[in-house]
Amino acid sequence: MRLLLTGADGFTGRHFADSASAAGHQVTAISSDLKDRDGLKQEVLKAAPEAVIHLAAISFVGHADASAFYDVNVIGTLNLLDALAALPQTPQKILLASSANVYGNCEQSPISEQQAPAPVNHYAMSKLAMEYMARNYLDRLPLFFVRPFNYTGAGQSESFLIPKLVAHFARAAAFVELGNLDVEREFNDVRFVCDAYLKLLDKAVPGEVYNVCSGNPVTLKSVIELLRKISGHELEVRVNPAFVRANEVHRLCGVPAKLEKCVGASVHPSLEETLQWMLKNQP
Repeated sequence: MRLLLTGADGFTGRHFADSASAAGHQVTAISSDLKDRDGLKQEVLKAAPEAVIHLAAISFVGHADASAFYDVNVIGTLNLLDALAALPQTPQKILLASSANVYGNCEQSPISEQQAPAPVNHYAMSKLAMEYMARNYLDRLPLFFVRPFNYTGAGQSESFLIPKLVAHFARAAAFVELGNLDVEREFNDVRFVCDAYLKLLDKAVPGEVYNVCSGNPVTLKSVIELLRKISGHELEVRVNPAFVRANEVHRLCGVPAKLEKCVGASVHPSLEETLQWMLKNQP
């Protein structure tokens, strides 16, 4: 199948392109800026995709420019959808990557797709706005949404928590400065996420939302202990008030039932396997 991929140079995009190519798909990466309407339209027309995976976004919650979240995540997606709607042949499926961050600080956890969104930062709000905006195209485009819970893997930027920790352990640093320590997350493997996306391209129902998750949360403190065990290095953890987020989502864990009903059970690498993979692939 001819797949059109946005965000191909990003962490998830690189892994997805490898997974899709290994599965026999022809992957075309979008090179145009999502804010370049004309360039995007020409590139989409030339690619003539049979399916689309839209991963391009500003995804770091602490990004300094709040307006950029909306320029890229909402308006950029609108430009892409306009280009896809203008195609002479409509793609069979369009995957739009949202985020589990749209659920915010829920008292209820694990969280199903039925949970009302309550975003607490600009990144999450921009993703939810993207979802609502994109629903205007459901009469023309077979799009669906994925809300991945936290995931990681080799090649992820050190601006994210787990790669930052892995890098510090890999270079045997004396200490690491972190923000909120009392958080609980799923830390899934990017390879599981890519596999789920490929399966959903085949089986997802247009208009639906799918949590991409394992339902297995772990505490940040247990991740640190696991890295100590794997690396054999003792690392002092210091809390830096500058890194503490006022609107931190304290517990984020999903219900994978809808995903599994759609695509079947998935293989989840253990967190230890993921961390070992990341440690072995440090630059």
